[in-house]
Amino acid sequence: MSQERSLEVQREEFKQRRLLATPLSGLIAWGVIAICSLFLKPVSLSLVTFIATGSIVYLALFLSKFTGENMLDKSKPKNSFDRLFMLTVLMSVSVYAIAIPFFLEDYTSLPLTIGVLTGLMWIPMSWIIQHWIGVVHGVARTVLVVATWYAFPEHRFLAVSLVIVVLYVFAITVLEMRWRRLKQAID
Repeated sequence: MSQERSLEVQREEFKQRRLLATPLSGLIAWGVIAICSLFLKPVSLSLVTFIATGSIVYLALFLSKFTGENMLDKSKPKNSFDRLFMLTVLMSVSVYAIAIPFFLEDYTSLPLTIGVLTGLMWIPMSWIIQHWIGVVHGVARTVLVVATWYAFPEHRFLAVSLVIVVLYVFAITVLEMRWRRLKQAID
């Protein structure tokens, strides 16, 4: 019978992860939206936005094999913080219930609502890993997406996507530097 690990031990195990697969998949998804916004008409662009953002988790599962995280590895012991992370994903996906009705009224609301609402999962991530990047990313994303959405009404999909891509580049850089420092401390 396996010994039960405390939440603190599980948190330490979770904190040791690289945590790049999900932000990389978000970067790719929003990059696709930005590129498609240059040449697609509203209906097609809206579909791309729904599909791309809805695919982030699945793309992260695939990318995790290359980042060393391997989220589908069944041989790793269960970690309560994996479940908490997946619940934050569920929270973010649930807010499509807000995004869809607004989208039906004004399709340009889509990058605003999805951009802000799916960025919310970064805030509890800060608490889990005891690092500032999640709060900074989540708050900056909210403020900048809203400001950009108002500032560029004719180019909302492109402008909001570019803001999110830049924030992902920053977050990925910080997360990678954090992970390398953790690795150096262990070695």
